[in-house]
Amino acid sequence: MLNKIKRLIDLFKNMGMRYVAFRVQYMISSKLGFHKNKFPTSPNVKTFTTLEDWRSNTPIFFFDGKENIPLTAKKSDALEARFRESKQGIFTFFSSEKQDLGATYDWIINPSTGYKYDITKHWSDIQDLSAEAGDIKYVWEKARFSYLYDIIRHDYHNNSDQAAFVFSEIEDFIMQNPINLGPNYKCSQEISLRILNWTFALYYYKNSEALTPERFNTIINSIYWQLHHVFHNINFSRIAVRNNHAITETLMLYLSGLLFPFIPETKKWSKAGKKWFEQEVDYQIYNDGTFLQFSMNYHRVAVQLLTWGIRLSELHNDKFTEAVYTKAKKSLSFLEASQDPVSKQLPNYGSNDGALFFKLTDYDYRNYQSQLDDLRAVLYGTIQQTSESQSWYGLRDLTVDTKREDGVFSFRESGYQIIQEKDVKTFLRCGSYKDRPFQADNLHLDIWANGMNYLWDVGSYLYNTDAETLNYFVGTPGHNTVSVNGENQMLKGNRFIWYNWIKEAQSTVIEEEDRYMFKGAIKAFKHIGERTHTRTITKFKGKLEWHIEDEVSPLNNDTMIQYWNSNPILADQIRIKAYSGDKELTKKEETLWYSGYYGVKTPSLRTSFETTSPKIKTTITILT
Repeated sequence: MLNKIKRLIDLFKNMGMRYVAFRVQYMISSKLGFHKNKFPTSPNVKTFTTLEDWRSNTPIFFFDGKENIPLTAKKSDALEARFRESKQGIFTFFSSEKQDLGATYDWIINPSTGYKYDITKHWSDIQDLSAEAGDIKYVWEKARFSYLYDIIRHDYHNNSDQAAFVFSEIEDFIMQNPINLGPNYKCSQEISLRILNWTFALYYYKNSEALTPERFNTIINSIYWQLHHVFHNINFSRIAVRNNHAITETLMLYLSGLLFPFIPETKKWSKAGKKWFEQEVDYQIYNDGTFLQFSMNYHRVAVQLLTWGIRLSELHNDKFTEAVYTKAKKSLSFLEASQDPVSKQLPNYGSNDGALFFKLTDYDYRNYQSQLDDLRAVLYGTIQQTSESQSWYGLRDLTVDTKREDGVFSFRESGYQIIQEKDVKTFLRCGSYKDRPFQADNLHLDIWANGMNYLWDVGSYLYNTDAETLNYFVGTPGHNTVSVNGENQMLKGNRFIWYNWIKEAQSTVIEEEDRYMFKGAIKAFKHIGERTHTRTITKFKGKLEWHIEDEVSPLNNDTMIQYWNSNPILADQIRIKAYSGDKELTKKEETLWYSGYYGVKTPSLRTSFETTSPKIKTTITILT
C-alpha cells in the first residue's frame, strides 16, 4: 500500500494538478452518465446547404475536383494490387498487415480476436482496453478510411471511377454506426481523421454522378455530429492525453470553418481550434525541433498534420502564428538529421503504431522521404526528391535541392545526439523528461551503415498485449543500453504509465581530428536504489568501429547487463566484444523479436553481457 501511495504521489508530481483533477472529473462524469447527455444518440438530422450550392461555391481545398490535379497519370502494380484487395474486403492494417474483413464487414468486429462490440452501447460505456476484446485499434483501423487514398489514386492513374464504391462505403459506415454509439466514437482523433479522409474523397469526386443530393446530405449531417463530438470532448485530448491526438483534433476543428463554413457552429469551433492548434504545436514540439512523444513515427504524424494545416491556412489567407512555422521548420531539421540518407528510413525509435494518415505515394511506410518533402515544399518551396504527394497538395514549381550535411547534430532539449559520416549514422539519446515517457530507452545506440540498420530499437509491436511482451518491447532490455539486474530504467505502471521519470540527464559530443567522442549520463533505477549510468562512445572517422564504455555507480552487489539488439540478417557482419577489466566477458545470444510494423513480429538477435563489475568496455565492428 505504501508503495502504491508513493507511485500515485510520483504520478501527481509529474503530471500536475490539472491532469489529475481532470481525470477524476472525467471519470465521475462518465460513471454518472453525464456524457450520454452531452453526446446524444439519434440526434436531429441537420441540413445546411445543397449539393448544387456546394458544387457552385466549393470552399478552397488542395484541388477542385479530380479534373484539376497537377499530376501525370502513371500506373502502378502495387497500387493496383491494393485496390483490388480493397474491393474484395482485404485491407492493409497499420501500413503492413493484411486483414480479410470480407465484403460485408460490420465495422465493429475486431478481426484479431473475433470480438464483436455492442453497437447499442454509448461510446462512453465502451472499454478501450479489454483482454477479451483485444486491441481496439484493429476496429478503428478501417473506420479511419485511410484506405480511400489507394482507391482515389488508383482512379486517377487508371482513369477509372470508383465513386459509387467509395460513397457506398461511407454510407455503410454511417448506417451501421449511429452517432455516438459503439467503439468508433470512442476516440476523437479517429473521428477527426475520418472526417479529413471523407473530405478528401468529397473533393475528388465532387462532380461525380455517384454523389447524389441525398448522399451529400447524409454525409454532411454525419460530419456535423462528428465535429460536434470532437469539439465537446476536446479537453480530454488537450489535458488528459496531450500528444498527437490533440494536434489532430484541434486541427480538425480549425479546418471545419475553412471547409464547412455553411455549418454555423464551425465559426466558433474553427476560431477555438486555431488557437488550440497553435498552442499544441508550440508546446508539443520543443524548441530544438524534437517532439514530446519521443517517437519518430508520431513526429511524422505531426509533420503530416502541419502540412495539411499550413497549406490550407495559406490557401485561405489565414496563416498561423510565426511559432507554428518555427516549430515546423525545426521539426523538419531534426527529422532530416535523424534520417538515413540511403534507405530514407528513420530509427525505429519510440512508440510506433503503424500510423500513416495520408498515404499519397507507393513508398513503404518506413520511408519518410515524401512526408518530409511535403512539409519542406509547403515551408520553402523545395524538395529533396520528387514525389506524387506534392501534386495532391496542389504544390507546383518546386526546386529540387539534394544537399545534405555531415557532422554532429545535437538536440539538447530532448538529448538526441547524431553523428553523420556520409552513409554511416550513429544515433543516441540521453535525455530527461518533462513530459511523460513512453519507453525506458535512455542511452540507446542505433547504428546505420550503407542504408542498413545494424543495431536497432526492437519497436513497439502492440499497445494491448500481455505484460511480458509489452515490457520486452518498451522496456530497457529492448534497447541498446544497460540494465541493472534486468530492471527497467524507470518503474513500469499500467498501459502507458511510467513512474520515477528520469529527471537528470546530460550529454555532449566532441569532434576531434580523427574521432567523435560522446559522453552521456543519467540518474535512473530509482525503484531499486538510484544509480548513475554513464556511457562514453568513441567513433573513429572513416572506420566502422565504435568503442563503448558503460559504468553504473554505485553497482553495489548487483549485476550490470549490457544489451545489443541487432538485425539477424546482418549477424555475420557484426562483431561485438566486451571486457570487464582485462577479462573478456562471455556473450549470451538469443533470438527474440523485432517489430518494424505494428502487430508484426520478426526475428531479432540480442547479444548481452553480464558482470558484477561497475564497468564494461565494448568494441563493435561492422564488416562490409
